[in-house]
Amino acid sequence: MAILNMVRDYERVAKFQLGRYVGMKGPGLVWIIPILQAGVKVDTREQYFDVPPQRNITRDNAGVDVDFVVYLRVMDPERTVLEVRDYLGAARQLATTTLRAVVGEMALDEVLSRRDDINDMMRIKLDEVTNRWGVKVTAVEIREIEPPPAIAEAMTRQMSAERTRRAQITESEGTRDAQINVAEGERQAAILEAEGQRQSQILRASGHKEAQLLEAEGYASAIAAINEVAADAHGNTMGLQYLDAIRTLATSESTKWIVPMELTNAARAIVERLGVGSSNAGASSGGG
Repeated sequence: MAILNMVRDYERVAKFQLGRYVGMKGPGLVWIIPILQAGVKVDTREQYFDVPPQRNITRDNAGVDVDFVVYLRVMDPERTVLEVRDYLGAARQLATTTLRAVVGEMALDEVLSRRDDINDMMRIKLDEVTNRWGVKVTAVEIREIEPPPAIAEAMTRQMSAERTRRAQITESEGTRDAQINVAEGERQAAILEAEGQRQSQILRASGHKEAQLLEAEGYASAIAAINEVAADAHGNTMGLQYLDAIRTLATSESTKWIVPMELTNAARAIVERLGVGSSNAGASSGGG
């Protein structure tokens, strides 16, 4: 009597007849004749398994405990059935040994800081092996890395010291920036004050200059007025002054005089003018 099997859409059945593989069946209804035939179901959905913490030795001989999760999917159900007995168990053991190999090539600091790189390297190495089983490793995710207690304590102290250092650097940079701002403000204030003083001196000098120019113009105007008045004065004025000087000399006790040529010329001009005036006066009276 045949047995009817319901094969879901995400499943496949490897059918064997008298121990010989006759093909993959499904999805849908699959008949299996007992004793003569047998079937092995394969789940083609993405699956995962986790690996508990494993002690690994780094390149610098530090022990670290690492646990991670592996995600994989059956791509070729036929090879998954025919090439490996238990692909999940085999993949788990392979992941454990691969992790030891990857961590053993890295120093402790690299293991702690390059988690993503470890994930990628393990995925590539696992996929190279599981590919011949018809299984593809889609992802490897490390969940936790635990260093030895002594190293963890040292890392904690180092982290605390690093944070203290950063805080001091930040504080010193803030103080420096504040001092720079203060100095810049004082410099700007000094520049503005000097500029104000310069403008004030320029204005005072300009005012003093204009005052001197006005004063000089006043002097020039006064001198011009005096010269204009002097130019309009009659020439007899100087001659009369010279005659007055001669009269003063006549009353003195000196018997010798030194008379400038200009004085004699001026006196002669006066006499001539006086003579001309008298002639004009006589002519006027005779005519009358």
